Amino acid sequence: MDIAEAINRRKSIRSFKPDPIPKKVIAEILTLACRAPSSVNQQPWEFAVVSGPLLEIIKQKNIENLSAGIASQRDYLVEDRPKDSVYRKRQVDLAVQLFQIMDINRDDREKRWDWLIRGFRYFDAPCAIFIFSDKCLSEAGSVLDIGAAMQNICLSALQFGLGTCIENQGIQYSNMLRDLIGIPESKRIAVSIAIGYPDWDFPANRIVTDRESIDTITIWKGFE
Repeated sequence: MDIAEAINRRKSIRSFKPDPIPKKVIAEILTLACRAPSSVNQQPWEFAVVSGPLLEIIKQKNIENLSAGIASQRDYLVEDRPKDSVYRKRQVDLAVQLFQIMDINRDDREKRWDWLIRGFRYFDAPCAIFIFSDKCLSEAGSVLDIGAAMQNICLSALQFGLGTCIENQGIQYSNMLRDLIGIPESKRIAVSIAIGYPDWDFPANRIVTDRESIDTITIWKGFE
């Protein structure tokens, strides 16, 4: 699989088979992740890879905290998209697409709740990767490099037949994650990635999102 094919094939997977992933496969993926570009070679990324019984405990704790109305403890703030912006429209369009293919009506609270907690269960993936960095680094300075490493994970996973879903829901309760995983307080948890073998029979996994044409988002200068 060449680079262009991997980029075009990557998509968010929202349901996974329970099959475990060999540790050596994850290790190879993380080794490739660490080849990401990094400002002044600072390499701010660190990883926690969780599977098995501990991941099941984390999934359950996520849902318990959400059900109890416990406020988010994310280390990175996730801001809402401006209401009338194109960014909000793209978010809403995706939600409509997902709810239609999953047959979730707007007023069906039970199905909407079931859909919401899937994200807090890492979409039932058998493994989750948590990326974090040292708090001595600025948020802006490290998050760009972490994003590059995150992209490498998602692309390199494809060569092993694996799918991924980048998640903010999975790090909503960072204090709980620190306690259960053993991530030091001196580290800032940036993102989680659900990873596993895709369940291609799951309707939402058939969705391919649109991308804006470069003609509408690119300024060209100095070209014929």
